Amino acid sequence: MIKICSAEDIPKGTVISANVDGVQLALVHGEDDNFYAAHDACSHAEVALSEGEVSGCSLECWLHGSRFDLRTGEPSGPPATEPVPVYPVEIRDGDIYVSLTPSNGVTAS
Repeated sequence: MIKICSAEDIPKGTVISANVDGVQLALVHGEDDNFYAAHDACSHAEVALSEGEVSGCSLECWLHGSRFDLRTGEPSGPPATEPVPVYPVEIRDGDIYVSLTPSNGVTAS
């Protein structure tokens, strides 16, 4: 697990982008008060998911509107058909830690 930032750096319902050892991540403070990490590129158009909108436990791509479940990486509908990698997140002493081994077995393209 790699320390990314303080949990206070990501207000509830928002997303930030972070480059961790060459992997671009979208770090999300979900509306369910949990933290999530996903590969910061839409599987459809390769645009930054971190520029999208958070809704519940999903992140919407700003370009074409595909939504990705932050727990599984699965898209909820077209135009995206492939999941994005999602990564395990732990909160320790108020800090966010992320593993760069995808929890859903999907690798970044």
